[in-house]
Parts: sequence; structure tokens; C-alpha cells
Amino acid sequence: MPSNEPIQPPPSGDSEPEYRIVRLTTGGLKDLEELHKAVYGISSPQDYFTKKYDTAYTGVSWLGYLAYNGLGIAVAYYGVIPCFMEYRAQVVLAAQSGDTMTHPGYRYKGMFVELSRITFALCRENGVKFLFGFPNQHSYHGAIRLGWIPTETMRCFLLPVRSFPWYGLSNRFGGWLKDIYRSYAEWVLRKYALPLRGIPNLAKNEGYGGLSRDERYFDYKRYGKSSVIGIDGSRAWIAIKTGLVIGDLVVEEQHFDSTLRSLKKIAAKLGLRQVSFHTSPGTFLHGLFAARYPSIASFPVLFQDLGTTIPFDRLKFTFADIDIF
Repeated sequence: MPSNEPIQPPPSGDSEPEYRIVRLTTGGLKDLEELHKAVYGISSPQDYFTKKYDTAYTGVSWLGYLAYNGLGIAVAYYGVIPCFMEYRAQVVLAAQSGDTMTHPGYRYKGMFVELSRITFALCRENGVKFLFGFPNQHSYHGAIRLGWIPTETMRCFLLPVRSFPWYGLSNRFGGWLKDIYRSYAEWVLRKYALPLRGIPNLAKNEGYGGLSRDERYFDYKRYGKSSVIGIDGSRAWIAIKTGLVIGDLVVEEQHFDSTLRSLKKIAAKLGLRQVSFHTSPGTFLHGLFAARYPSIASFPVLFQDLGTTIPFDRLKFTFADIDIF
């Protein structure tokens, strides 16, 4: 089927369309990309889903399903991304729920529930002990009905930055302007760049657990455009998105204020209008930010227990752990 053929809405009346449900493989990635474009109105970067779903380092891949309509066009997807989670002496296979998508013309047909349930069964077959996710407003209530367990809501700190919006303009006009901005951003960050691909999860140093970030994970995480920079004796794992996004941060309390001032200056050079950081409440970093900046509710954190003894309320996250970083 041509990739630019429009998705047809389901027929009206009492008749129901027939759906074909297929497990995601490399052969279905093009269909997933087209569905993503139909749902969000933007194209994903080249090879984004190819790299994102290549989780061979965990020993498990392709834990998800696509639903096709009668014309053979993908209209819904539900899948999870395998990873390792650690808490104290335990390291277990888990998976993050990600890229839940249903075309607007096919919502409220029960496909989210059906695809979720068969994905849960697939996870059990492959030894996944639990799932975790950060749902948006469209999927939160459906997830609760499916037995997901809420533990907390992450907090988001937004630090405004005064700058000329070079990044926004480059995205708006694209083409050569976007290429120039990309080269400029690389030039700005080169001064601060560290030969690191990520920051290890420091939650265990506080008695918590979280996503296991080792060299295998950093190698996998290359599907996201991020970098580690050094400033004022601190290390920041950052990405350029709608602003300068801090994925995670290694900082001593006495250097925190100077580090944040430096990050805001870098954001200004990059033509970004804010610095943002999302984190679980109760952590050391949350305490540092909360003592200085207001916050707003961010991502709810949910779990689906498939057979683990790890206490979910002891697992903590930052934005670096979310699949969109």
C-alpha cells in the first residue's frame, strides 16, 4: 500500500471493520512511522524507530503489536521497550511503555485495551518482570482501567531564559537554516563536551532503585540526540528540544547555583527560551531544585506488575529515563 494513502475512517452504522493484529518487526517499522506521522503530524527522524526498538542488548526485542484496518494500513500501535532495572542487589528485566498510538479516526474502539493485553502476555512469555510508563492524558485513564499502579507524579522545573529564538526559527523554516543551527549548536557545546555518552543512575546512592544505565544502555540510547557537558565541576546530560532539557545532573550542593547559571547562559547562546528538568520527588536533585524554583506536575509514573518483588515506590526517575529523551 502506498505510504501516502490516507487512512480511511471506520464505516458508520452497526458494521465493524475487521482488524489484523501483527507483532512489530523490522518489516513493520515503516508502517509505524506512517502512523506516527498521521497521529502527531510530524515525521520522525531517519532510522529513529529502527534504533529505538533495537534492544538486543537486553536479549529481548520487538515487544509490541500493530493493528491494521481492512485496507492494510496501520491504525494503532502498543508496545514496550525492554531495559534493565535495579534495586539494591536485584537487577531484573523490565520494559517501558512507549509510543502508544491510535489514529484519531479509530479511537474509542477498544484497540488500546486489546493491544495492551496481548503485549502484556508477550512480555510474560519473554521474562519481563514488570512494566513502567509515563502516560499522557489520552492514555492515563485507560492504563488505570488495565490495572496499572500509580506511585507518584514527577515534578517539572522550568527556568526561563532571555534569548533570541534561533532554535525556534530554525525549526519553523527548516532546510538550510536548520542545518546551520545544528552546526552552530555543535560548535557552542564543543567547549563543554565530555567524552561520555550518559550519566549513570545515582538513585541507588540514595537508597532508591531505577533504570540500569550502563555502557550497553548508553550505546543503545544513541537514538536520542543528547550529550554530556562539564560545567563548574558538574556534569549535565542534556538535549536540545523545546528548550535546553536536563536529562540528569551530577552536582554538589555548593556548585548547584553556579551550574544552573551556566546552563542558562548556554541555553541563551543556543537561542533557547528555557531550561527544564523533570524528576521524581523526594530525591537529592528534587530537593535542590525545589528549594530554589517553583515546579509544576509532570509525568505520572505507573507500573504493571508481571511478577516481581521490587517495591515500585522505591524506584525513581529523571527525564533521562523517559523514552523521548
